[in-house]
Formats: sequence, C-alpha cells, structure tokens
Amino acid sequence: MADPYGVGVGWRPEIAGFVAELPGLRFVEVVAESVHAHGELPPGLQELLDRGVTVIPHGVRLSLGGADPVDPARVEHFAAVAARLEAPLVSEHIAFVRAGGIEAGHLLPLPRTREAVDAVVANVRRVQASLPVPIALEPIAALFDWPDDELTEAQFLTEILDRSGARLLLDVANVYANARNRGTDPAELLDHLPLERVAYVHVAGGAEHQGLYHDTHTDAVPEPVLDLVTALCERQRPPALMLERDGDYPPAAALAAELDAIAKASGYPSVT
Repeated sequence: MADPYGVGVGWRPEIAGFVAELPGLRFVEVVAESVHAHGELPPGLQELLDRGVTVIPHGVRLSLGGADPVDPARVEHFAAVAARLEAPLVSEHIAFVRAGGIEAGHLLPLPRTREAVDAVVANVRRVQASLPVPIALEPIAALFDWPDDELTEAQFLTEILDRSGARLLLDVANVYANARNRGTDPAELLDHLPLERVAYVHVAGGAEHQGLYHDTHTDAVPEPVLDLVTALCERQRPPALMLERDGDYPPAAALAAELDAIAKASGYPSVT
C-alpha cells in the first residue's frame, strides 16, 4: 500500500457506511487493537483494502513511555496487524497506559525528562525491531505538566525522534489543546518541531469543561484548529491529514462538512 496522502478519516465501525461512500478517499486509520491479526477483518475494512485504500494501524495500548519494557504479546499483535493490512507504516502514542502491572485505561503524559526520553526510545526500538514498517509517534493532549520537566515540548519530541529514528504523527488538535491550557501560542510549537518528519496529521474537535479544554474527539473541529492546520501547511504541508472522531457521531452531512473544511484548510482536494 502507498503512504497516506491527502485527506483521510479514522475508520470506526459506527461510520463504516459513510466512509465506504467517500469517492476520493485514499487512506484511513484503524485502532490496531480492534483488528484481529488473523481471520476476517471488521465488515467494511476489507472492502476498503480491495479498493486500494491505505489502512494505517494506530496503537493505543503499547505504553511506549512506560518504565517497563513493552509487552511482547502486544508488540507481536501490532506487527501482525500491520502485515495483515499491508500497511506502509504504523503509529502509536508517546504516553504510558500502565505501571506496576496496573492498566490505567487512559493515555497518560510523561514528564519531559531525559530519563523519560531514554524509556521511550528503548521501547520504540524494541517495537521497531519487530515491525515490518516504520512507526510514527503521536504526542498526546495533556491536562497537566509534571513539575520536574527538564525539556521543552519541542526538545523532548525532537530528541525522541532523532534517537529512535521514528516519524512524527502530529495531532494539531492536541497542539491546540495543550497550548490553550498552558496559555501559550499553539503555532509557536510548529516553529520548533522537525516538520519534515511528519508522516500524517490528526485533526479533531474538543470542548471546554471547568476551565480546561478537552480533546474529546466527539465535538466538531473548531475554527482555531482549522487555522492551525493552515498555519502548519504554510510552514510545511504534511503528506496527509485525517479527521479523528470517536463517538457521538453527527449526521453524514456534518461529517462530510468537517472533511471538506480540513481539505480547504490544507489545500488538498475534497474526498466527499
């Protein structure tokens, strides 16, 4: 399969019918843990592959930022899904989801320390050794920063990418959420990241709750996030961008309008 290009969408069973009818679609992303490595694929996903649509597995449970080594069984499944989908690359988060044998059930942020960089790089190398394709790493939206941070966000991410050889999955909604909650300029981070390493980009919606902006994936993409897409593309247009929604799905017309808005903000052709 070809690398992701243009505007895509996160494939979910609830919107499989909508996704199947997008005439200009060239790539989707699927949660890796929702796919069986062997046997039949979820209904609709095989049809996309048969159409030549690229499908990228996106992991949520490897816990790359954990102090413990990654679970070999989870890595094996991740690699098998990538091979099953004939994916050109895979992606996961710079985060941890378990510690001391306890599963958090959420993506948790790391302290931006050199020790944390060492842990992420070691785990990424372990995963990459089992993968048939490259991996892209996604920085997450975090509602707090650890008090013992030693590096800026840009320094932290760049060092991880440089030492691991991974590519970057940049989520502009996460960039916006973090900057808004910290009271900083979201576009400033773009000036300090290695944008040439971006494999593709997530675009998602959020909402404010009790004074904090939450990256919900259940709300429409707000104008400031679309403006950030344009700001990113003015610096260096990424090869691909995708709409990420997880639950509370609107009518098909509203989803199509969000995809059109991403296309307009990025300069890519519409897929609807």
